[in-house]
Amino acid sequence: MKILLAIGLGSGIGGILRYLVSLMMTSKSSGFPLGTLTVNIIGSLLIGIVYGYAAKGLLPDEWKLFLAVGILGGFTTFSSFSYETVNMVRNQQMMYALIYVTLSVLAGIAAAGIGLWMSKS
Repeated sequence: MKILLAIGLGSGIGGILRYLVSLMMTSKSSGFPLGTLTVNIIGSLLIGIVYGYAAKGLLPDEWKLFLAVGILGGFTTFSSFSYETVNMVRNQQMMYALIYVTLSVLAGIAAAGIGLWMSKS
């Protein structure tokens, strides 16, 4: 039960942080979802760091769950990413959709790898 509460608290924190970062990054005049892209890349980097430290035994399981499942699960926005991509396609913004998907996937994977590398130093 204690772990479930920690995950729930972390999710709330992550959701608030996601909203604040998206609010700061999103341009009202552009159709490109820069806020969601930024959140997903930062979240990918941080999850790489969390799991890297956990694999080295430097982070207890409770903290790993609080940070990775809770905070970062609430922070990253794959469902928003999916909806925004479909919406760009529906609005015939194919170039934005292609750039968005490519950057999200490639930069997200690279950020997770960099996070793992950073946690090994």
